[in-house]
This record gives sequence, structure tokens and C-alpha cells, in this order.
Amino acid sequence: MSPLLFCNAFLDLTGPNEVKGIWKGSTILPCAYVPKEDFVQHSLTWTVVHDQISGTIFRRDSSGDHILLSEYRGRVSVLKDAPGNVSLHILSLEFSDRGTYTCQVTWRASNNSLIVKDITTKVEVVKVAVTKPVIKAGELGLTVPAGARTSLTCVASGSPPISYRWFRSSPGQKAQLLSNQAELVWDSLRSSDAGMYYCEAENRVGARAVQQSDAVELRVRDLSVAVTPESAVGYPEKNYTTQDSQRTGLSLYLVILIAVVCGAVVFLVIFLIICIRKPKEAQVYEVKLHNSRAAASSRRESTGHYEEPISSTENNYVMELMKNKESEEINTKKNEYESVGHTQESEYEVGDTV
Repeated sequence: MSPLLFCNAFLDLTGPNEVKGIWKGSTILPCAYVPKEDFVQHSLTWTVVHDQISGTIFRRDSSGDHILLSEYRGRVSVLKDAPGNVSLHILSLEFSDRGTYTCQVTWRASNNSLIVKDITTKVEVVKVAVTKPVIKAGELGLTVPAGARTSLTCVASGSPPISYRWFRSSPGQKAQLLSNQAELVWDSLRSSDAGMYYCEAENRVGARAVQQSDAVELRVRDLSVAVTPESAVGYPEKNYTTQDSQRTGLSLYLVILIAVVCGAVVFLVIFLIICIRKPKEAQVYEVKLHNSRAAASSRRESTGHYEEPISSTENNYVMELMKNKESEEINTKKNEYESVGHTQESEYEVGDTV
């Protein structure tokens, strides 16, 4: 089998034989293929055949995308930058859109030959009655703290347009109409907003039967009031939240206390280290001073100069005192000798004493 025939066998379009679209809704007519190397999409066309009109709806080629039937302008499109996916998207289906749609794709091979494939899909447009709506709560759920922003959304399926209504019910009272939108929003929830809520959905199909959702209870949690075990009966989530907040506060106090104690210990250790190091430095300085003095004295001795030590000064002072005493005694004796006429002998004795 030649490469052209081999690729031709695998370049097939896939899609359903029939599609049912909802009136006033949107639908997709699937058409897809598996891209192959050496084969480039050359053109794409979507055509329709029905009772009122026939022709080409959509065409894509090297010049771009073109919508050729005016009744489909603004309502049909084909995805771009999606190799192999050439499905047709139709918005706001009308009953006149019923018919047979054909998807045709042309590829150019590396030898410039063209390969053409197509598939057909039958489209039916139906009306679908609205289904029972379901209420979806916001991110915070149905138990919301006071002051927070929350919402409730009513969701139903069926032929559009679908209209919605929101009600609040109270025991023994008539339901209160709140909104005609699909979403009920509170920018700042209050305690008075707590209660039972439900929604209704309706469309234009058949007898226009109204579908009502199940009621849900919206609870508002007041954070300023502490929840006690007695007041938390029937609301275990409130008691659980209060216990969590108490544990969180306690752990925060413990962290602060530990940080303060650690800081005090570090400060005390640094203070003790500084106090211990100062006396040691002083002692080292005194030793170095004595050592320097000893070294200086040794240098003096080595050079042959003699200096009397500090103790000799003290000895001289004592000796001077003794000499003064002896001189006084000698003077006294001299006076005695002079008195008896022995002046020369006294002077001789004084000279010996000195």
C-alpha cells in the first residue's frame, strides 16, 4: 500500500449521527480527525439542508473564517488552534435549525494531491421542561460568621429562558419573596438573616409547571458571644469552633511566655560573661606590668648600672632616723665633754660614729 493510500485510510472524520439540542439553548455538532504528518488541512465547510433553506453555513480556508448564511451570523463558530477539532458550535437554537448538517474537510498532501472526507449529522430541536432546582451554598457553607459575605444559588436545567424566585419561610407565617434572580447574595450577614430559604424555577415549556427546591437552613455564627456547653446543644460545630479558638489563644500565650523567658536567659548569660571576663583581663594586665618591670630591672643589671631597690629606700629612711638619734646623743655627749673640757676627744668620737 502506498503512503498516500495508507494515510487516506486513517484520515477519517468522526462524529455522531444525531444530536438533540434544547430550544433557546446552545449545542455542539462534533466533527474531528487525527492529524497526520505531510497532510495539511486545506479547507473546512459546514453545510445544512432543511425545509426552509439549504447552503453553506461556515467555511474556513487560507483567507480565514466566513459565515455565508445570514441567519447563522453571530450564532456559529469553530474552534481555532485546535488541530483535528472542527466541531460546529451553535448558539440560541431555534426550531428552524432542524435539519441535516454536513462536515467536510479537505487535506493537501506533500505531493500537492487533495484528500476530501465528510460526515453528516441530523439535528433535532426540542423543548425540555425545567427540572427541580438545587440550592448551592457559597464557599463558607450554610454556617457563616456574622459580617461575612455569602450567597445561595438556585440551579435548574431545561429549555431557556428559566426564571427563578427566592423565598424565606418562617414557622406559622407566609413565605416572603426576596429576589427574582438565580443568586441570593448577602454582603454583610447579620444574625437576623438566619432562617429557612428555598427557591423556585420555571420555563415556558408545556403548562409552565413551577419546580420548587428543598428548603435549606442558613445559620449565622456570632463571634462576639462565647458559646458555652449549655448553649451549644444541637450546634456541635459552634462548641467545636469555640474550643479551637481557646486552644489557639492559649498556644499564643505560651509562645510569647517562652520567648520572654528565653530572652531573659540569654541576657543573663551575656551579663555574666562580661562580668567574669573583666577581672581576668585586669589580672593579666597587672602580671604583664610586673613582668615588664622585672624585665626592665634585668636589662639594667645586664648593662652594669646599679639602682637600689625600693626596699633600700626604706632602709635608708630608717638609717637616717637612727643617725639623727645618734647625732642627738653625740651632741649631748659633746656638750658634756665640753663642759668638762674634753672638746677634742668628743669630736674624735663623733667622727668615728659617722
